[in-house]
Amino acid sequence: MKKKIRLTVVDRRGACQCHHGHKISDSFDFDTDRGKLCPMAMHVAFPYIDILRYGGTPPCSKRDGRMLFSCPDTDVLNIFEITVEES
Repeated sequence: MKKKIRLTVVDRRGACQCHHGHKISDSFDFDTDRGKLCPMAMHVAFPYIDILRYGGTPPCSKRDGRMLFSCPDTDVLNIFEITVEES
């Protein structure tokens, strides 16, 4: 069964607004919205997505089951959550 991967902006900790226009609560389907997600954030997300899609557990998964990663732009520092749904 294919896993559906969703990336959602859940927080912003930097002083500047996102240069790509992302805001808290923006959500992206990995398979259908790839061109809408900032390429820098996608670059960070992809290794985690690859692990999750094939049933692995990333080393930094939180104990509450949420998977978080941050944008690499230190001026913006968007925090994304990755969720997995069976489709």
